[in-house]
Amino acid sequence: MQSVDKETAITLASPFPYVLATTVNAEGKPNAIGLAWWTFVSLAPPMAAISVGHGRYSHECLERCGEFVLCFPSAELARPAWTAGRASGRTFDKFGQGGFVAVPSKQVKPPIIEGSTAAFECKVVNTVEAGDHTVFVANVVETHGSPDKVVHLYSVHYTKLVAIGSDGTAIFNLKYE
Repeated sequence: MQSVDKETAITLASPFPYVLATTVNAEGKPNAIGLAWWTFVSLAPPMAAISVGHGRYSHECLERCGEFVLCFPSAELARPAWTAGRASGRTFDKFGQGGFVAVPSKQVKPPIIEGSTAAFECKVVNTVEAGDHTVFVANVVETHGSPDKVVHLYSVHYTKLVAIGSDGTAIFNLKYE
């Protein structure tokens, strides 16, 4: 091994599972953010964490709402998922203009994104400041899945998306731009 800059190291460590976290603003309007910085942090009780930059619109929504849905977008959602990671919800309606269809959640205000392979409804229980990001730690209060959609998206250091399925399927040349 040799020393490399952090951008090269992150690219070499890719791909990372790419998720969409939905939340709502003060008026209840849904928003989605594309994230590769997330993880499950506990099995008992089930908990997940997402890391969101301080200046992001979704950060503002998460602070107000305290809830999110962690959606694993299927390969069919590549185009709107890519847009969600590149456009700000302050100026672009990711549901109305972006192509996402909202499905009501059972226990939280933010919606599930139709066409996701799996979705986890989450209620924030703690936050941790981490440099220019906040880590939102949450209890998973409801789970959903689409057994007919096993292929979800992965990010190669936010430069491109690929799709890999729980059945071993892989798609490396997705059309999403």
